[in-house]
Amino acid sequence: MKPSKFHYYAPATVGEAVLLLAEHGDDAKVLAGGQSLVPLMSLRLSSVGHLVDLNRIAGLDTIGRSNGHLRIGALVRQSAAEHSAIVVTEAPLVAKALPHIGHFQIRNRGTVGGSIAHADPASELPAVALALDAMLEATGPNGARRIASTDFFHGQWQTALAGDEMLTAIDFPVWGAHSGFAVEEVARRHGDFALCGAVCGVQLDGERISRATIGLFGVGSTPIRATLAEQALLAGGAGTDLTAVANEAAASIDPSGDIHASGAYRKQVTAVVVRRALTKAIEEARS
Repeated sequence: MKPSKFHYYAPATVGEAVLLLAEHGDDAKVLAGGQSLVPLMSLRLSSVGHLVDLNRIAGLDTIGRSNGHLRIGALVRQSAAEHSAIVVTEAPLVAKALPHIGHFQIRNRGTVGGSIAHADPASELPAVALALDAMLEATGPNGARRIASTDFFHGQWQTALAGDEMLTAIDFPVWGAHSGFAVEEVARRHGDFALCGAVCGVQLDGERISRATIGLFGVGSTPIRATLAEQALLAGGAGTDLTAVANEAAASIDPSGDIHASGAYRKQVTAVVVRRALTKAIEEARS
């Protein structure tokens, strides 16, 4: 199918882009990589009157470290981040999540910011942003503001971005030494959206876990932090019963079912992927 008619704009600056968003309101959509929006438009599941293409805006496709954070511009291609040495060393959880996104053709066009702003609850990068307590920079007509990842995701495809704002950068905290990370998910086949998944990170001080995070995706209308499971892990240390921690994470969710999997299946498999991810993360932190 073909999309319905729309007006196309290619602004050269962030300022021009946000003025277009402010002018056209809810009838305007941002185009970054287009890997989610274009199929929705082509199937006419989404109707867009005004399409604002960000790809000619300079400065949104850079990666750099500053003040203990790794800053990834919203227009950084997923494949570029996946193969970036600084992302691998400074934000390994981001690097580990990226190969799970679709196929390499999709990652060649898809952007880090586009995936997070699209806020699909079955996507990996929103869960990574939430798990790492990332800060998101949104820019509108009144300038830039920072939004904590805990406040960013409001529902399926719904975020804290105002209609005249666009996501311009994401700041991921750098954890440092003695840290380990892992991503585990279950999908019908590689490249499909996950039926359920977990992103995990731990930081060790000897056998004591000084920092822990567990993010879940594909099991709710937004990515979810398994905070009670994190607390159990912090209390128990690296030698704690990971099955019990994983069961605690699964107990905190109430996923719905669809044609691909029942809610009960998602809940059961969540415990499995959390245990696998925590096992790998702790092994990496020890090494």
